[in-house]
Order: sequence, then C-alpha cells, then structure tokens
Amino acid sequence: MAKATRQATIDLPDASPENHLSACRPVDKAIVLGFRSAYLDAHVPNDYVADYVRAHSARLIGFAGVDPAEPVEAIEELRRAHAQLGFKGIAVSPPAQDFHPSSTGALRVFAEACQLGMPVLFHQGACPAPEAKMEYGRPFLLDEICRELPDLKIIVGHMGYPWVDECIELLAKQPNAHADISGLIGRPWRIYNALLLAHERRVMDKLLFGSNFPFASATSAIEALYSINQLSHGTSLPTIPRERLRAVVESNALTVLGITPPSQRSHNAHGPVLDDDL
Repeated sequence: MAKATRQATIDLPDASPENHLSACRPVDKAIVLGFRSAYLDAHVPNDYVADYVRAHSARLIGFAGVDPAEPVEAIEELRRAHAQLGFKGIAVSPPAQDFHPSSTGALRVFAEACQLGMPVLFHQGACPAPEAKMEYGRPFLLDEICRELPDLKIIVGHMGYPWVDECIELLAKQPNAHADISGLIGRPWRIYNALLLAHERRVMDKLLFGSNFPFASATSAIEALYSINQLSHGTSLPTIPRERLRAVVESNALTVLGITPPSQRSHNAHGPVLDDDL
C-alpha cells in the first residue's frame, strides 16, 4: 500500500510531563501511552514513556505503543515492553496505523498480548489525520477479536466516537470489552446521550474514566461529568443517576483490567486512559 505523504498539523496544548503530572493530580493512578505508526510516520517512543513512568512509578503505569501493521516487530516490541520496561498493556490505533483490527497479523499480536496478560487499548473511532482510515475505526470490528480471544481485556478509546452506539452494543455483547469516556467530556450533548444510552443498556459498569489530556485535566473532566445532568434541567429529558456517574469516576480501572500496579499504596485506582498522554 502506498505510503501516506500528507501530514496533519494539530495544535496541542502544553503536554509536558510537568503539566501532565499536575493535570492528573486528582487520580490515584494514570495510564501513559506510547504510540507508533509506520503509516503516519508518528512515534512516541516506549523508552521515553518508560523513563517517565519509572520516575513516578507510584502514580503512573505504562502502555506500550506497538504497530500491528508490522506484526513481527510488534510482537517483539510488546515482549520487550513487558519483560524489560514493565509495561502493563498496549495501545493501538487501526485507523492511524492502517490495519484491519481482525487481520491475521493483528490477531497474532493481540494473542501474544493476551498470553502476557496485557490489555489492549484501541483508539477506535475518528482520527484527525487526513490519511487515517475511518473504515478501520468502527467499534463493531472489535467483535471478532472478543470472540477469538475471550480472555483479552480490550478498551475502546473515546467510546468509539462518533460510533458510540456501536461501542455500547459491543460492551453489552462482549464480557471482555470496556470503553473509556475520554474525548467526549468536551462535547456535553454527545456525552450526555452516550452515558444515557449506556445507562439504559446497563453497561455503565464497563465505562472507565479518562480525561483526554492534554485537551482536558482530570479535575475538569470530573467536574464536567458530575454536571452532565444540567442539560436536562427544566426539560422532560431523563437524567443519569448520580451514583452511576460516581461509579465511573471512582471505578478501580486497574482491577477491571486485571492490572497489578507497581505500588499498592493507593486503595482506589482510576486514571486517564488516553491517546494523547504526553
């Protein structure tokens, strides 16, 4: 396949490690992601993430960026990330890495991650890069992975936005599927409808908290989540029970994902599961 030649330019807020530590202050643990896309020639090196996580090991947990479009290299890297860097999961983006989620090579990568007990975070949904393949971002494409690897924990990033309905149906159907709410916090009407549908489908317990740093902080995300029912004030629209919202914020995401943190100092472990974490 022809190599992408155009590059998207995105203005990012301050994503320095210092700003990240400040932004995730309200949470006990935060997951920090590496990333690699040969297709887009984009790279957040795993060694860079590992150094940052190691310097703040009581609070941070690393997920390795691997590229399933190059399955042999991806498997070697996830093994190294697990054994040498101490990473607890992997992060992928089918649209940005130009691979079908259930392709033969990708399934080999996910099977290896499953064997090592490493959850997989899928940036499944729209990707702003013009070259990104939207057809690979649909959440329903993860259903085959859930069927083939029922012991693999998967997280659908941003609830698969804009295909939130598909994501919620996947959560309702597959026991090993979860989703994070990051990226929707800044879209009040979207997240209100997404959470209302998740509540109606009884999958709120499968939602994980995320702030989408550097576009939001944990504090602003928590405040926005707790104020979501303001949209329905003075109308006949239904509200989302506050205890269900609180359960998302206070959920022990690491336990849900089967991750043993490096430090057991904190009793409650929830934190951003993000695509732009550095």
